[in-house]
Amino acid sequence: MTQRGQFITFEGTEGVGKSTQIAQAEAVLREQGIAVEVTREPGGTPMAELIRELLLAPREESVHETTELLLMFAARAQHLHNRILPALADGRWVLCDRFTDATFAYQGGGRGVSSDRIAMLETLVQGEVRPDHVIVLDAPVETGMARAAKRGQLDRFEQEEVAFFERIRQCYLDRVRDNPGRYHVVDASSPLEAVSEQVRALLMRLIQS
Repeated sequence: MTQRGQFITFEGTEGVGKSTQIAQAEAVLREQGIAVEVTREPGGTPMAELIRELLLAPREESVHETTELLLMFAARAQHLHNRILPALADGRWVLCDRFTDATFAYQGGGRGVSSDRIAMLETLVQGEVRPDHVIVLDAPVETGMARAAKRGQLDRFEQEEVAFFERIRQCYLDRVRDNPGRYHVVDASSPLEAVSEQVRALLMRLIQS
């Protein structure tokens, strides 16, 4: 019987280097002979990627918080059932750029949507499925936003005010505080080599546990 893979998500505000560290994590796992599936949210399947485009595109029309929330979970349902769960069942470790913690942080902390509403949809879409480990890349908001600005045109979320991202960062840190066994904070304000070493050391502990 195939042993279920581990579900590891990477979280954080804008510009903290998630893509770079996920690529590093994939390399570490493959070095250890572990099969890996790398994906992202919103997105991860053709239909979910179309929803991602709807969510991120800047637009003149205001997007109601409930619309945004439901689209996030619609994409997540498609992604979870068509890609994440099959990969885990096949024994692969799934590395995902954002998951439901991002919804609690962005739509909850950032937009002010109640955690009860988000938790209700979390249960509806995911049942009891939760990431085995959440790696939170943390850096001061100003640092992350300066990095994000260098990437080019900003998407709809990246155009928000600094206060929006301060609330998001605090929400992430609150979730780490409330569940320290499953959440792991990495100082993403350090030089790249130091951040990568923190992630590598963490993954080696998870592999050996």
